[in-house]
Amino acid sequence: MTDEPPLRRRPAEELQGNAPQHPPSAQPQPAGEGVDPTDGGPVPLIAPRDGTPDPVAAPAELAEVVARFAAGTGPVALDAERASGYRYSQRAYLVQLRRAGAGTALIDPLPLPDLSALDAAIGEAEWVLHAASQDLPCLAEVGLRPRRLFDTELAARLAGFERVGLAALTEQLLGYTLEKHHSAADWSSRPLPESWLTYAALDVELLTDLRDALDAELTRQGKSAWAAEEFAALVRTGARPPRVRAEPWRRTSGIHRVRGARAQARVRSMWYARDQIAARRDAAPGRVLPDSAIIAAAELDPRDEKTLLTLPGFGGRSVRRLARTWLAALDDARQLPDDALPVTPAVEGPPPPHRWAERDPVAAGRLARCREVVIRIAGEHNLPPENLITPDSVRRLAWTPPEELTEDTVAETLRGFNAREWQIALLTPDLTPALTPE
Repeated sequence: MTDEPPLRRRPAEELQGNAPQHPPSAQPQPAGEGVDPTDGGPVPLIAPRDGTPDPVAAPAELAEVVARFAAGTGPVALDAERASGYRYSQRAYLVQLRRAGAGTALIDPLPLPDLSALDAAIGEAEWVLHAASQDLPCLAEVGLRPRRLFDTELAARLAGFERVGLAALTEQLLGYTLEKHHSAADWSSRPLPESWLTYAALDVELLTDLRDALDAELTRQGKSAWAAEEFAALVRTGARPPRVRAEPWRRTSGIHRVRGARAQARVRSMWYARDQIAARRDAAPGRVLPDSAIIAAAELDPRDEKTLLTLPGFGGRSVRRLARTWLAALDDARQLPDDALPVTPAVEGPPPPHRWAERDPVAAGRLARCREVVIRIAGEHNLPPENLITPDSVRRLAWTPPEELTEDTVAETLRGFNAREWQIALLTPDLTPALTPE
């Protein structure tokens, strides 16, 4: 439990209109000092209880924060703001923390890229994040790695909430509404407006209160051990950067319209030309050249600047200035010998499920039965099926089951897919017979 007195919140009975389909019975009780909600519904939370702090941007200021948070007690609420959609990198441009006895701190990691001293000060505490997998990689880049954590989004999924966004959960469980209109802002810009800083501070204002409410609900449902396994897995793997795809250009939006290997080579050539520019500028690739422009050029294959600039997506001034770059990329693709053109990549793992009936009707039957098991058990335990087991794990198990079908061999196969022990215990008794030929 947090050591910080919570804000005064709305009573549980006043929140029932916003409850999930399977409403949790454990609601936080009003306590402490702070905002006194009226009878008109959830209360907008517009300012942190201690005011909006200035961003910490100097070593001396950081040292004071480190000392303050080392002296604090209980869990540490953390969040990070990136500039997705604006920047090439996924680095953190603001780090927010709150802890009982320490208050709230906003840290600017641009002048302070090494927060390892802060990590040492709070490393043994439980860290509370919302959607931790999104923030752990960028926090690791600045030296912040949790030893223990509580993910409020994941906890809400395990508890059966249908709406698991931070604002939705804060409203349902605590009776406060959070504004989220700065979530897609360009956090790399400086100076950060006061309204943005307030928004950032409010993102950690109620995280520990929310953690306590969700922890109580998980305990009531008998799912605390499940959550502990999930959180431990996040600690082990959450800070890893995303896996680099072998051919990332194939994810260009609209590529399904591009026919033929030569046209696909044009997509590939332009994609890598754009990527180099985006990385050099630290700009989101779509701001250098939209995917739609790459597809249009790949389909038409313009050979001169006049024709290129008539295509959709090539009208902007910065795009026009790079016209020679785009034409050179198209020419590179044009000059490729046939044996250097893209080929359909080998599929890793099972084929798409819609092809199973044709490729292997027996496997298709196994998949259907396994899916029925997963959906049924997920419903019995008020879980999203994808949180009970990943769809990819079900497909792989059904496509290539163990040669000897026993609960032990099925369990070992699921462990190979990184399934948790609680998932294995729930699923193997029913998945094993589902894999047996009818």
